[in-house]
Order: sequence, then structure tokens, then C-alpha cells
Amino acid sequence: MSEHDDLPNVNTDALHVPVVANFTANLPTHPPKILLLYGSLRERSFSRLVVEESARILEVMGAEVRIYDPSGLPLPDDADESHPKVQELRDLMAWSEGQVWCSPERHGTMTGIMKAQIDWVPLSIGAVRPTQGKTLAVMQVCGGSQSFNVVNQMRQLGRWMRMITIPNQSSVARAFLEFDDNDRMKPSGYYNRIVDVLEELMKFTLLTRGNADYLVDRYSERVESAEALMKRVNQRDI
Repeated sequence: MSEHDDLPNVNTDALHVPVVANFTANLPTHPPKILLLYGSLRERSFSRLVVEESARILEVMGAEVRIYDPSGLPLPDDADESHPKVQELRDLMAWSEGQVWCSPERHGTMTGIMKAQIDWVPLSIGAVRPTQGKTLAVMQVCGGSQSFNVVNQMRQLGRWMRMITIPNQSSVARAFLEFDDNDRMKPSGYYNRIVDVLEELMKFTLLTRGNADYLVDRYSERVESAEALMKRVNQRDI
């Protein structure tokens, strides 16, 4: 009996058995490209301050960083995709290999500013999937006691965008107490946790970026592609 005889519903041509040999040994050597997003436009935005502190840490760890400023980004569907702020965001999404998202908690959820940035980036743009296979770290800042509502929501959003969301996360309680008069984050357990998160993001990015396409290659999509190809062939033969 064939090894596949007990799986009559499986397309054996599309079924790929994962093996170590399929992972590339020639991983990229350039600095990891990390995009950072924040979710508040306040003059003293603590999500922006966390992102700026994170960018400094990432640069010391050897990353090339970009911070996207959401000021001027229109609401989704309130402009077309040719808007300069939309194009800037999409270009940065395509450029990045890993991302950091940090949002305040507002009414128990992420801000509309944070969500709008993600909503402007579709799962696919033509044949390109701008977020699939990229690593993601999620963080939130709280005005009061510590909460995990926002990071939990952004994890769900990251999975929906087909990103590799790392296990670690950060939630900074009473964020207004965690920064000095120069807007630098004070030493604390919260600061140490952010370093932990960024260290883990760098490790996951270095491990996966050369294999991102292989890691997100899906049986169901290979079946769909094979069926579409067969349909086109049959139509030509008619």
C-alpha cells in the first residue's frame, strides 16, 4: 500500500514534507530591517516615546530602523492608495523584515490611529504580500494599571496579516511615570522587558528572514494554484 493510500483527500503532488534540507543555509548578512509603528498623535505620545527608545536599542543591536509617522495618514477609504502617506507606509512595509507595533490603550482597545495604519495595508498588493512572513513584536502603553488588551488584539491582527508574531511582549503601566524630562525612558522592570522583547525580535528575524517564503508556503494555496492551472489548460484545449 502506498504511504498516501490512507489519505484519499490529499493532493499528493501539492503535499510537501518539511525537511531540514529545505531551509537555506545562506541566510542574509545585512542588518535586519525593522519598521516601528506607534498609535498616538499627541504632542507627548508615550507610544511614540517607547518606539523611539526601542529604535535606539535596536540600532545598538545592529538593526537598520525606520519609524513611520502616522500624522497626515487619511482614514481608510477616505482617500485612494496614491495618497503620499499611504504610499510611504506601504513602501516601508515592503522594505521591512521585522516590525514593532506600539499602541496606547483607549477605551479598552488599540487606538483608531494604530488600526488605520494596518488597515491601509492589504494582505496582497498584486502578487506581493507586504506583511507575510515578517516578524512582529507587539507593545502597549497604559495610562493606568497594566493591561494586555491591546497586545492581545495586535497579536490577532498580526496573525491575520500572516506575520510571525514573537512570544514575548511588553505592556507599560502608568507610562507617564516612566519617562524623564528629556523623554528618555527611566531604568525599570518595564524598560528591561522592552529590551527582552527587542532582543527576541532580532533573534527571530535573523533566524527566519532568509526562509520567510518557505515558512509561509501553504498546502491549500498550492492546491488552489494547481487547480487554477489545470482549469486554464482545459480551457485552451476546448
